[in-house]
Order: sequence, then structure tokens, then C-alpha cells
Amino acid sequence: MEIMPDHVHLLVDAPPNLAPDQIMFRLKGFTSFQLRKEYPHLKKIPSLWTRSYFCGTVGNASEETVKKYIENQNT
Repeated sequence: MEIMPDHVHLLVDAPPNLAPDQIMFRLKGFTSFQLRKEYPHLKKIPSLWTRSYFCGTVGNASEETVKKYIENQNT
């Protein structure tokens, strides 16, 4: 994971029967719930996340290659 000012990079391993939109729905819902629990002032904001997301597959790249790519996104 790499957190940027306006987006987050994640490497997710998920079962093939779980659609990307469901993965994002669950991630955004869970993180929103946790953040609002830890920071009550966030409850005033109607939505912490947009519905937008980008999803790509790793393809032939190794997991290590993808991890290095994500780690180097800090600029």
C-alpha cells in the first residue's frame, strides 16, 4: 500500500469469484467505518470516498515487481 495525497495504491489478492467492484465496495465501506469510528469529526462528511476506482491485473509481472512499483509511487 502507498498513500498519496489524492489516491491510494493497493495490491490485493482476491478470489476469482469476487468482482472488482465488490472488492472496492467492501474496502471503501470498511475503511470509511473505521475512520469515522476513530475520528468522530468525519461523521459530518457525507462521503469519505468517491465511487471511482481503477483496477488492473498484475499479468506476467511478479508480486515483488508490483510491490516495488507501489513503494516507488511516493513522488
